[in-house]
Amino acid sequence: MIRAVVTGTGSALPANRVSNADLAERVDTSDEWIVERTGIRFRHIAGEHETTSTLATDAARAAIAAAGLEPAQIDLIVLATATPDQTFPATATKVQAALGIDDCVAFDVAAVCSGFLYAVQVADSMLRAGVHRRALVIGAETFSRILDWEDRTTCVLFGDGAGAIVLEATEAADGRGILSTRLHADGRHNQLLYVDGGPSTTGTVGKLRMKGKEVFRHAVVNLAAVMGESLDLAGLTPADVDWVVPHQANARILDATARKLNLAPEKVVVTVDRHANTSAASVPLALDVAVKDGRIQRGDIVVLEAMGGGFTWGAAVVRW
Repeated sequence: MIRAVVTGTGSALPANRVSNADLAERVDTSDEWIVERTGIRFRHIAGEHETTSTLATDAARAAIAAAGLEPAQIDLIVLATATPDQTFPATATKVQAALGIDDCVAFDVAAVCSGFLYAVQVADSMLRAGVHRRALVIGAETFSRILDWEDRTTCVLFGDGAGAIVLEATEAADGRGILSTRLHADGRHNQLLYVDGGPSTTGTVGKLRMKGKEVFRHAVVNLAAVMGESLDLAGLTPADVDWVVPHQANARILDATARKLNLAPEKVVVTVDRHANTSAASVPLALDVAVKDGRIQRGDIVVLEAMGGGFTWGAAVVRW
C-alpha cells in the first residue's frame, strides 16, 4: 500500500517578535487581559520586506533540508494560505521559483486556519494516485496585513509565520505515513469569521472580522468530532494517540477539546503562547517545534487538527 510519509519539517517566523506589553502601547489592552482569555504572550509580525512567499520559502528550505533532499526532487507544491502575495498567480509558484525548481505542479488552497489540513489531504491523494513522488506542503500567512488594529478583540489574537512538511510516497512496511484524513465545511457560518473585502465584492483586501464566542463554541464541538472521525477511519481510539498537534487559536479551545476527548493535557502540543494564531501556518509550526524538541518520535501516532473561517475543519492521523 502506498502511503505519504512525512520525511521532513520546517518553519519560519518574522524577526519582529511582539509581546503583549508591546501591543498594549498601541492598543487598549493588557498582558493580563490577553493571557487570561487566550494564553497568548507573543506573536511575530512581518516586516516591510517580508511576505507570505518569503516566509513560505524559508520554511520550505528547512523542510527539504530536514528530509535530506534537494529542491529539484520536489515535484508537487501545495501551499495553504488566506493571505497570498497577490490575487494571482498562486503564491506556491513564487515559492517554486525561489527554490529554483524549473517545473513542478504548484498551487494554493484556501481554507483559512484549516488550510494546512486541506493541503495535506490534497497532496496525500495525489501521491497515493501515483502521479507524484514527493510533495512540499506549506502553511504560510501574514495575517497582520488584514487585521484591524483598532479592534482589540481580534488584533491581539493573530501573528505571521510559515511551516512546511515534505511528504514522500512509499510502501513503508512499518505502517508509517498518513493513516486517515477527514475534512468538513459549512458555509452557513460565514458571518462568524470572515474578511470584509475581496476582488469581486469591494475591490479591496478588507479586514478580519470575528464573533469570538460563537467561533469558540463551534470549534470545541467540531474539533472533538472530527478527531474522533479520523481516528475511527484509522481504526484507532484516543487511547492510541501519542500527540495531538492542534490549530493554535486559543489555549482555552485546546484545553476544552482535550477534555472532550478525555486526552491528557500533556499530550497536546501547545505553541499559541509564543506564536499566537498564525492561521494555516499554526499546525505545521507547532509540528516542527515538537519534532525538533524530540517529543514526537518515530512510530508515534500523531493527530493534526484545525478549524477556521468558512467554517472549515479537519483532522489527519499520522503514524510518524
